[in-house]
Amino acid sequence: MASSRNRKTIITCAVTGAIHTPTMSDALPYTADEIARQAIEAAEAGAAILHLHARNPKDGSVSIELGDFNAFLPRIKQSTEAVVNISTGGDISKTVAERLGPALAFSPEMCSLNMGSINFAFHRMAARYDKWKFDWEKAYVERSEGAIFRNTFKDLREAAEALRPHKVRFEHECYDVGHLYNLKFGLDQGWFKAPIFIQFVMGILGGIGPEVDNLVFMKRTADRLFGDQYHWSVLGAGAAQLPLAITAAQLGGHVRVGLEDSLYISRGRLATSNAEQVHKVRRLLEDLGHEIATPDEAREMLGLKGGDSVAF
Repeated sequence: MASSRNRKTIITCAVTGAIHTPTMSDALPYTADEIARQAIEAAEAGAAILHLHARNPKDGSVSIELGDFNAFLPRIKQSTEAVVNISTGGDISKTVAERLGPALAFSPEMCSLNMGSINFAFHRMAARYDKWKFDWEKAYVERSEGAIFRNTFKDLREAAEALRPHKVRFEHECYDVGHLYNLKFGLDQGWFKAPIFIQFVMGILGGIGPEVDNLVFMKRTADRLFGDQYHWSVLGAGAAQLPLAITAAQLGGHVRVGLEDSLYISRGRLATSNAEQVHKVRRLLEDLGHEIATPDEAREMLGLKGGDSVAF
């Protein structure tokens, strides 16, 4: 892989996600207006890729309804040049076929795809709050203690086959080392084509921990499996967000920030917006000598089909 000194760094911003709830931060967007505004501001701050989930605009709960996506996707496309990446995670209580609905309807340039089944838990956050804005929140968070995020080999194959006619590229989310081997199997089977884009997901309870040693091990394993056929980025959950982002960039990777992954801008201080996190990571990267990739430069690196080929 090329070093960080001779290619540009892609910033992805994950705007709202499906873990955090409205009680946890007033800045977490869940209406269409809020999601569109924060996504546009994040792109203006330097995010080349916008990783997007939808929410129920009435209570902020997780949504995979097409209408909730359609309420903000065209506005983002009209206002930015950023690459739109639609999650296929969304509601982990749904089947993969159901979770693919928005991607199939809107045919974005990119989609996330989780590369294996895991225990996906964030139930410990429930103890931090005495009062909740909406009735659904506490039970939703507590229920994750028993949640299995299903992504079997059959699921992965069917997702790849369903989206192949749309020429969608994947953000392959790898929560542990075994997921890299799952991805290699899929690549060998022809489900996916190079160049592939791997997101190392670190710090989720149920996946690999957010230690630098683990990041180095994930990268070394990916180097061995994929050689020069891949690009990679790091998602550090919670307090690991910025430290792992900077470490990843120094190792030649790309970075992901956003309120999906962390609600904070510094220790003990909630971020006021997604754009604030993008501004901060961009400043830190540029201070270290990194150049930030534009959306079109990200498209070229990742082999994307272009923003004029989407269906929104």
